[in-house]
Amino acid sequence: MSTIDSGHYGDGVARRTKRLWTDEEKRSICFQTAAPGVSVAQVARRYAVNANLIFKWLRDPRYAPDPTSVAPPAEEARFLPVEIVAETRSTPAAPAAENHIEIELAGGHRMRISGSYDPEALARLIRGLSA
Repeated sequence: MSTIDSGHYGDGVARRTKRLWTDEEKRSICFQTAAPGVSVAQVARRYAVNANLIFKWLRDPRYAPDPTSVAPPAEEARFLPVEIVAETRSTPAAPAAENHIEIELAGGHRMRISGSYDPEALARLIRGLSA
């Protein structure tokens, strides 16, 4: 990735910054638009890029997501691996909070959700973080 520095000319006119995206970055950004419940506008805001540019990349077969690699629709149930681990605490465990979920993602990251939550929104979040 390379950028052209934005700055000011001596005459007070600001120069535009132009971001040059690598092919891999374009593929990654286009892939994110294929997630269920995610719009091109949301992805565009995430990367501070114009949505029309992403639409242009999506028309290019080099960057368009492969339909077989896109997550299945939300209607399809999928099983996720679960591991039950005995806690080894020397102090008594605190009582479990009502509606408390702890999820360990790839790379050792953990999500802790307490209180009420929208299961579909949580599923979309997990799919987005696991992609």
